[in-house]
Formats: sequence, C-alpha cells, structure tokens
Amino acid sequence: MTDFHAVKLSGIAHPANVTAMLDEICEHFVEHSDVVYNDGIATLKSTDWTIEIATTDDFLNIEIHSENDEALAATRTMFAEHLFYFAGEQPFSLEWSTPAPKVRPPGFFEATVVSAEDVTPRMRRVTLSLTDASPFIGGNMHVRLLVPPRGRTPVWPNLEANGRIGWPEGEDELIVRVYTIRSVDLESNRVCIDFLQHPAEGVATPGADFARDTMAGEQVALMGPGGGGLPQADVIFFAGDESALPAIARMVEEAPPGVTMTALIEVENAGEEQALRTQARLHTEWLHRASYAADGAKTLVGRVKAALENVGDDTFVWFAAEKSDVRAIKRSLADRKRDRKRQYVAWYWDKES
Repeated sequence: MTDFHAVKLSGIAHPANVTAMLDEICEHFVEHSDVVYNDGIATLKSTDWTIEIATTDDFLNIEIHSENDEALAATRTMFAEHLFYFAGEQPFSLEWSTPAPKVRPPGFFEATVVSAEDVTPRMRRVTLSLTDASPFIGGNMHVRLLVPPRGRTPVWPNLEANGRIGWPEGEDELIVRVYTIRSVDLESNRVCIDFLQHPAEGVATPGADFARDTMAGEQVALMGPGGGGLPQADVIFFAGDESALPAIARMVEEAPPGVTMTALIEVENAGEEQALRTQARLHTEWLHRASYAADGAKTLVGRVKAALENVGDDTFVWFAAEKSDVRAIKRSLADRKRDRKRQYVAWYWDKES
C-alpha cells in the first residue's frame, strides 16, 4: 500500500532483460528511497512519491503515486531518465497510460547571469537572477545548469511522450552539468553556484569554462532542484575534495544548533580553504594536495578510511569526490556493514572522462 492516493500514473517498460533492469533499479534507489524487493515485485518509497514495479516475462509494470500533478510529472521524468540510463545501448522502450505533454520539463527555470567572481584562485562564483528563487529553498540543493551556445538564441528542452527530456541537438546543443546551489537570496531572487576551475589535466571542463568566461546578461537555465541536502542526523562526518566543497559549505551553514559535524576536505593548498560558518559544532581539517609526496594520490581515501575507524554507527557519513575515490570508500563502508540509509557517497567528477 502507498501513502499517496491523490494522483497516480501507470506505465510499461520493455527492457532487454527484465530481471536485470529491476535489479539495477533497486540497487540504485536503495540510497535514495526505502526499497522493498521480493519475488519480482519492488516498491520504492520516498517522502514525495511511491513507485511500484512488477515484472512479467517481457516487461515491467510501473505505477507512480504522488500527492499532486506537479510532483507526479517530476517523478515520471526523473524515473524515465533513470530507466533509459540503465538500459544503456540495449533496446528499450517506455509508454505511459497518459503520454507526457510536449512542454518544458518539470522544475525548469530561465535565469540571467548577474556577476562572476573568484572566491579563491580555483573556485569561481556565478550569481544568477530568477523570476522566483523560492523553489531553491529547502532540502534539495543540486540542479542541472543549461548553457546555450554563445551568440545563439537559446533553444530549451521539452518533454517527450515517454517522459524523457528531449534535448536540442546540432548547433543548438546545450552544455548540461550538475552543480550545487551554494546559496539563495529570496529578497533579490538570486542564487549562487560555485564552479571549481579544475586543476586535473585532460578533464573536460565546459561548466568551469562557462564560469570563467561568462558576462552579466548571459541567458542560462536551471532544472531542479533535486537530491542532496543536509542529512537528518545529530552527528555528521563530511569528507571530500574541492568538488564537494560547495555542497559541504552549504550544509554546514544550514545545520541547526545541536548538530555535531566533522569535515575532512582536500584542496590544492591553503589558498583554497574557505571559512565555514555554522550555528552547529564543527571541527574542520584541511588536506593540502600540494604538500603530498609523489605517491600521495590516495591520501584523501586513506585519511577517510582511517577516520571511519572512529565513526559511530549513529554518525551519518557523507563523502563526494573523484569516481575512483568514491568507489574505494563505498567498498570500505560496505565492508564495515554500515547502514546505507546513514550514508551519502557520490562521485562529482571522473578523471577518465
């Protein structure tokens, strides 16, 4: 049974391998929702939606429940994007009892660049103006930034009938990257996003390039917010490299009195440290990559693993960094058999891409 009865939507998905697809869905969403999976039937449940999935030999029966039409549309798009991602290059189709209308995706907001300035030598802050910044207040803090080709009139995405986002192609192709909303100013309806000017050689940095070159008046768009947010815990262990610093800084600032936090953050040098303000109790340790020995590439992973030796079961563990480092910490947490509902572990960049 679901707690939502207001609105629902049914769909049928045709993956190449029904069981493998459902396994992957449950494996992914277990870190984002309550998952119950038995005998080919799965229920995924969050505070905003419930998704029920049942298998047959050839397809997945899907039913989405939510509390209103807006939340239902956003959940359909989110789930459809995940399904097509899981399918990869294999044949896959998805139909809904009511096809999605050809409109802007849920949570789409046009925005205008107000300013761009350096916070540190390698962190640049872009301030954006919106008609209404209130949707960016609250738990979710990640957004997709959409940047059109310079000098062209923006062509924004619309939904496809299957719920996916139809992106413009060719000369109208957008730069699309996920970032953290660093801060929100409701009085001026402005939001700030911090962009790491990435030091790693060979890593594609279209988002950082935008932040470096943008000028006041440039038109962009945001989609979201979704995911992330301050963990609901009295004790929190944060760790990550500078790609995670905007998220850690925002959560630290939003933590209420009474919360105890530790933050272990790797940056290039002392010039990349930022003041972290909070009403809670916070102990911060900075690791300086420039001071590492030649074989110190895995210093952050080693220090996090050592810190986890002293982390209690009631502590929420939050870690974000490069993909291979995240995999190492995920394995370490799994070996310790920690409750997956008391951890957030995500890669924010990939040195192989």
